Amino acid sequence: MFHKNIKLIIAGLIVATAVWQFTESNIGNGIFLILLTAIPIFLYFKNEFILLAFMKLRKQDFEGAKKWLAFIKKPEAALVRKQQGYFNYLHGIMLSQTNINQAEKYFKKAIELGLSMDMDLAVAKLNLAGVAMTRRRKLEATNLLNEAKKLDKQNMLGEQIKMMKDQMKKI
Repeated sequence: MFHKNIKLIIAGLIVATAVWQFTESNIGNGIFLILLTAIPIFLYFKNEFILLAFMKLRKQDFEGAKKWLAFIKKPEAALVRKQQGYFNYLHGIMLSQTNINQAEKYFKKAIELGLSMDMDLAVAKLNLAGVAMTRRRKLEATNLLNEAKKLDKQNMLGEQIKMMKDQMKKI
C-alpha cells in the first residue's frame, strides 16, 4: 500500500509523462496514460485494503477481512478522513460479534470521522443503539434508533429497528 500522498505524486508523474508523449506526437500513448491516471486517483479516494475487506465481509469471512485491515499500519497517516471512518466501521462490525465494548468505541469513532453512505451510517447507529440498550440507556438508544430510521431511506433496516423498539418496551 502506498501512502495517500505518494498516490497523488504517481498520478502527477503519469500526467507529466502523458504531456511529454503528446509533445512527441505519440497521441495514443498520451491518451492511454491519461486514462491510466484514473487508477491512482481512484485508489486515493478508495483504499484498496478497505475494498478487499468489504469483499471478505460480504462472504462472512471475518478472519479474511481482519487480515486485509491488518495491512493498514497507521490509518491516521495513510488514509483520508472518510477512509478512516470506514476503517473504524469495519472493525466495529467485526468486533460487534465478540466484544461489544470495543465495537462501541469503533462505531463512535466511525460516526465522528464520517461515512459516505447513509446506509452505513444507519447500520453504525443501529449497532450503537443495540449497545446502549444492553447497558440500559433507553433514551440514548431511542435517539439512535430514530436517527437510524431517518437515514434508512430504502427501509432495509426497518425490521431490525422495529424489533429493537419492541425489545426496548420490555426494558
